Amino acid sequence: MTGTQQHVLILGGTTEGRGLAEALAGEPAARWRVTSSLAGRVAAPRLPPGEVRTGGFGGTGGLVRWLREHAVDVVVDATHPFAETMSAHAAAAAAATGVPLLGLRRPGWTAGPGDRWHMVDSAEQAAALLPALGGRVFLTTGRTGLAAFAGDAGRWFLVRSVDAPGPPHPPRMEVVLDRGPFTHDGERALMTRHRVDVLVTKDSGGAATAPKLAVARELGLPVVLVRRPPAPPGVPAVPDVAGALEWLRAGR
Repeated sequence: MTGTQQHVLILGGTTEGRGLAEALAGEPAARWRVTSSLAGRVAAPRLPPGEVRTGGFGGTGGLVRWLREHAVDVVVDATHPFAETMSAHAAAAAAATGVPLLGLRRPGWTAGPGDRWHMVDSAEQAAALLPALGGRVFLTTGRTGLAAFAGDAGRWFLVRSVDAPGPPHPPRMEVVLDRGPFTHDGERALMTRHRVDVLVTKDSGGAATAPKLAVARELGLPVVLVRRPPAPPGVPAVPDVAGALEWLRAGR
């Protein structure tokens, strides 16, 4: 800490992490020094303002060293809701150093009237359900989750990801390289053009990728939704950037 300036480490890579960095950048520079940490899994990420580091820390021990060496005053875990390992490392490192930790986690999706959701706990469970649900699958679980579907030669997959996926992956697939936010009309056109009859996705939450769920409801398609892993216990959390700003300003 320099004077009253607080060094905030944002574990980011999400819309919320970038939004928080932008909000803090709009406040007096003497108050906040912001470093955003990105996992480095996307080839051309949208960089937030402020300092940016890319790549892992080397587990809990590496994060502990980084927090101490860079005099971090507070950590905000704004990683993807499925970044279970990084969130666990952040909680352990915060406990070891005494650095306050806040979780910034967008709420998950909620099923409504007309939704045909099948909730599962893993990509493997999702793959096991598919033979009973459809033969043309819109798969939006991310390129790192394709291995669970690699042995399925009976179905055709429309795979959407930010970067091109590598093996293992389903033998019959078409790849669409794109990133949100997505529109309702765009999702409907994509799903009807490819005659999709089942959607497989993760409960990422947020508005940017939600239109596919509304389109599936309109078309009467089943949705296989992978549940989020549990968040680390004992870590306070807020659902949005406004909540994180309030927490930071209050010096909690």
